[in-house]
Amino acid sequence: MRTTLTTLLASRAYPIGKEGTKWGPDERAAWLASNACSTKRSYQDEVVTKVEALREQYDVIGYGALSIDPERFPLYAVKSRGWDKSKKTVLVTGGVHGYETSGVQGAITFLRTAAHRYTHKFNLIVAPCVSPWGYEAIQRWNAQAIDPNRSFGPTPSEGPAEEAVALSAMLESAGVDTWAMHIDLHETTDTDESEFRPAKAARNGDIYKPGTIPDGFYLVGNSANPQSEWHTAIIDSVRTVTHIAPADDDGKLIGEPVLQEGVINYPARQAGLCMGVTDAPYATTTEVYPDSPRATPEQCNEAQVAAVTGALDFILRAEGACDAE
Repeated sequence: MRTTLTTLLASRAYPIGKEGTKWGPDERAAWLASNACSTKRSYQDEVVTKVEALREQYDVIGYGALSIDPERFPLYAVKSRGWDKSKKTVLVTGGVHGYETSGVQGAITFLRTAAHRYTHKFNLIVAPCVSPWGYEAIQRWNAQAIDPNRSFGPTPSEGPAEEAVALSAMLESAGVDTWAMHIDLHETTDTDESEFRPAKAARNGDIYKPGTIPDGFYLVGNSANPQSEWHTAIIDSVRTVTHIAPADDDGKLIGEPVLQEGVINYPARQAGLCMGVTDAPYATTTEVYPDSPRATPEQCNEAQVAAVTGALDFILRAEGACDAE
């Protein structure tokens, strides 16, 4: 009988820790010292250099650095010029999970190619790589084995990740009275199933149960404030670049009911998600699928750009304004 990948994954014990027992300091240290956390690419070369090149068009601000290596991992946000409190303010975040490449590169591509079309109508703040250590190690967690995207809000479900604390403090200091929109750029990858979900089960002392990876782009909305028409506009914009994930046989994506094509909802603040860090009425998380044979890295970056521009164009249309020119 042919052994399936699911069978192999279900039978595989994660190499760190004891099944059924939560990790302590020793297991977390072993994980950090393992090959899973080795440096695999350069934050300085792939992110910082590109952000620095934006200084001619935008204000680039530093808002701290990671304690594991402050010189190597400075934190940056990019702000539009001509800041005007009469404009609506929009937040774009990427790299909250550092391993999700198009979240980072898509945010930078948006700044390079499209953001200037919207600065006459919006104040923009873009944090392209919230988790630079995770970017270099291609890791979902930070160096303390905490998921930054479960660490926002007053009661983070996984503890106070310093990446979330730093971003939240920067946004608080920005002096924004009302946020109009926040779009948080993510990916769902095959390694979610081969590495990160088994690691999470081991860390938490749970038994790993295999799941599935959606084949295509989808959105996670805020169940406390669903925005179905806005989500439709984003999906329609993205489908010009890449395919939209269909529901599985149970009508779900990642275990959540599909409420409309390519859209599920989640309790953003209760779960500590980054998309709940502001009070923006329009808030969502994108999920690109980079491992599809139907998508290239460039398409994944462009899908993130299409999501942001589709979201902004919808708000302009809703206000009776023209799309960006």
